Amino acid sequence: MSLVRRIACVARERSESIRTEMVPPCMSAVPQAQWASRRTPSVGVLLFVALLLCGGTPGLPAPAAAGAASFSPSLYDQAAALPLPDRIAFWAEAFIGRPYDPDPLGEYVRRSAVVADERMDCLYHVFRSVELARGGTAEQAVAQALQLRFHHAGQVQEGRVINYDDRFQYGEDMIDSGKWGREVTAALGPTTAIPGSRGRERVTILPKAALLQAETQARLRNGDLLFLIKDPKKRVAGEIVGHLGILVARANTLYLVHASGRKTDPTAPLNGAVKRVKLTEYAAAMPFLGARVTRFEE
Repeated sequence: MSLVRRIACVARERSESIRTEMVPPCMSAVPQAQWASRRTPSVGVLLFVALLLCGGTPGLPAPAAAGAASFSPSLYDQAAALPLPDRIAFWAEAFIGRPYDPDPLGEYVRRSAVVADERMDCLYHVFRSVELARGGTAEQAVAQALQLRFHHAGQVQEGRVINYDDRFQYGEDMIDSGKWGREVTAALGPTTAIPGSRGRERVTILPKAALLQAETQARLRNGDLLFLIKDPKKRVAGEIVGHLGILVARANTLYLVHASGRKTDPTAPLNGAVKRVKLTEYAAAMPFLGARVTRFEE
């Protein structure tokens, strides 16, 4: 088959996969199938993707290794001296200011990359913060990613992830897998049950009012993962979790560090960034019903 025909074939196949794949709900206002039906990638974009899939563009690094943030060895050493929960918070803050990823699919998924630190959405920010904390080095963090991001395990061929269809696309699946820490929601304060979805009849959450209570916040810890819960009436693709971030405790004040922005399309101007906000202020104004919380322990 000629190169041109091979490019066109791969482009067509890639287009169909983009049309049918579901975006992590916390990152998107609509399922990926709906998104793709509204905005079909241009031929130029598809040919570029096809070139990458057919062997890459000269001068571009392999996506699995490309896009890593440039952290000094001393930063890794500084993190290594901390307990695991504090390392998670440490790496979450290391990304503050990083631009938001507006790609509805997630740039790391679209590029079949393990590491794509140039831009981040809320899911990828949590992924990387935990992976770096558990890994200790850039190489070990990649190994952690191939275990943590997937229901089973990630597979890489020629520098590209080949099974992102096995990745966690729903925050509630991350919680229930046990890979993303032990759930501590029920131990934090008064809880309530809301309708579930996708095989879950009911889901126990920490309601917004409880999350704002001083007694509840006193039980939260540095490095806890906060999964924010959507109103069931606002679900688009059965998603329960609508957003997520990492808690950071500083001088008796709790902050939420999270990637905040608007999903638009892969070529949209950058909007939003990884930010640190006071948890009380965020929770008081947030559109979510409450939260579920997981915790890593050394």
